Amino acid sequence: MKKIQPIFKAFFLALVNLMHPRVIWLSLRPFLIVAVLWGALIWLAWTPALALLSQFLTTSKFTNWIEAGLIWVGFDSARIWIAPLFFVMLLIPLIAMSLVMLIALTTVPALIEMLSRQSSYKDLDRQQGGSVFGGIVYGIWSTFLCLCLMLITLPIWWMPPLVAVLPPLLWGWLTMRLMSYDALAKHANHDERVTLLHRYRWELLSMGVISGMLGAIPTFFWATSVFALVLFPIVSFVALWIYSLIFIFAGLWFSYFLLDALKALRDERQADSIVVESHLIDLELPYHG
Repeated sequence: MKKIQPIFKAFFLALVNLMHPRVIWLSLRPFLIVAVLWGALIWLAWTPALALLSQFLTTSKFTNWIEAGLIWVGFDSARIWIAPLFFVMLLIPLIAMSLVMLIALTTVPALIEMLSRQSSYKDLDRQQGGSVFGGIVYGIWSTFLCLCLMLITLPIWWMPPLVAVLPPLLWGWLTMRLMSYDALAKHANHDERVTLLHRYRWELLSMGVISGMLGAIPTFFWATSVFALVLFPIVSFVALWIYSLIFIFAGLWFSYFLLDALKALRDERQADSIVVESHLIDLELPYHG
């Protein structure tokens, strides 16, 4: 129960701070950047990408089997919308990954600055164990690994139950890695960061998976709804902003949890050092029996 209490405490603190006007603005900034960049890319590439994808799906034995199965269960017009559906499902993880990486690199440091002014953390020593360059390298490597896992599992993403299961697992793992690094980059040194990430690895993974499950809500609607195909640009903007809020909530959650864990670790080490020093003093004092 003691291990769960800090998770719930950080969860509710993150939920309260999510309503802060500055946090709302911080959720809009990465959303607007990603929306403009991906919107321009989709607008330029939609028609040729659909043509290439349709040609690939027509000649692929695997997708022919999927199409035949969909027709068999009653979706007679599967050939018309299967290419747009696959294209949307390809775009979802790429857009979400770029958004969570942008939030981790640009928004989480701003959240840490905001939390550092709170009375609970204003006296927490900054040991600068991470850097902007280190965060970029760590983020690119983590995103690359997640992308590889996504590509391996992509053939079964079309199945409605799995589209709500696989994204939370992948986003959970990626969110855990990105948010943990950036939440500790300014305050923890390398040794402290390694210790905390190892000590609380299962708690952090659970938090990441829960964040991924929250992110699966817009993912599920985006990937399975007919409106997502018909009104793709509008639905995409709404889903992106929901994604942004969820990932920023995750950043707050990880930040509160790890900053409290860092304080506890330093208090623990300070207490241990005091005990060791007292033992050394007792050994050095002459014994008068």
